[in-house]
Amino acid sequence: MMKDKVAAITGASRGIGRSIALFLAGEGAKVVASARNSAELEKLVAEIKEKGGEAIAVAGDVAVTADADRLVDAAVAAYGRLDILVNNAGITRDGLLLRMKDEDWDAVLNVNLKGAFLCTRAAAKVMSKQRYGRIINISSVVGEMGNAGQANYCASKAGLLGLTKAVARELARRNVTVNAVTPGFIVTDMTEALPEKTREELASQIPLGRLGDAEDIAHAVLFLASDGAGYVTGQVLGVNGGMYM
Repeated sequence: MMKDKVAAITGASRGIGRSIALFLAGEGAKVVASARNSAELEKLVAEIKEKGGEAIAVAGDVAVTADADRLVDAAVAAYGRLDILVNNAGITRDGLLLRMKDEDWDAVLNVNLKGAFLCTRAAAKVMSKQRYGRIINISSVVGEMGNAGQANYCASKAGLLGLTKAVARELARRNVTVNAVTPGFIVTDMTEALPEKTREELASQIPLGRLGDAEDIAHAVLFLASDGAGYVTGQVLGVNGGMYM
C-alpha cells in the first residue's frame, strides 16, 4: 500500500511514533525517523532494515526551526521527495493550573504545537511543489474533552486540531490532505507501570472495555496516509474505544 512512499515521523523513537514507523515501513514506505534520542532512533532504523525495509534517522528537536527544516531536507536528499508527514512528537509536564510553572507551559506548547507547525511548514513547501502529500497530526482525546492537571497538554492538543483544519484549507488545492488522529488511553511504557487496579479503572471508562494499542493508532494513520483517503481532509479521527463521542 505504501510502496515507494516516503514518510517522515516525529517522536519516532518510542511508543506510538515507533509503532507508526514500523507499521508504515512494513507496508513498504521509506521511513525518515525523527526524535531527540539518537540511540533509540538508530535501534529503530536497524529493526526496520532487518525486516527488509528502508529507513534513515534524523535526530533533532522539532521545536527548533533548523531541526524541523533539516528533517524535511534529509528526506528529500535521501529519497527525492516527501509524501507523508506524521507529527507525533509530544511531551507532558502535568500539574494543576495554579501550580503550573511558565516553563512547563512553554515546553509543552513548544514541542507539541509549535513543533507540528514548524515541521508542517517545512513539509508543505515540498508537498505543494509535488502536488501530493499527506499530513497527519497526532492529537489526543483530551484535546477534545479536557483533563484536570493537563491544561498545557490539552491546550497543545486542541491547538493541533485548529492547525489541522486551517492548513487543510490552505493546502487542499495542492492535493495535500491534512487530518488529525485523537488517541484515547493507549498502552505505553507509562500505563504499563501503573498498578493493575488503576488500569482497570481506566478501562472501565471506555465503552469497548480496554485500553488501546499503539497499533490501533498506526492503522488509523495508515488509512489517512493512503490513496484511499484522498478525499478526506480537515478531519479528526477519534481512536478511543468510544471514550469520547
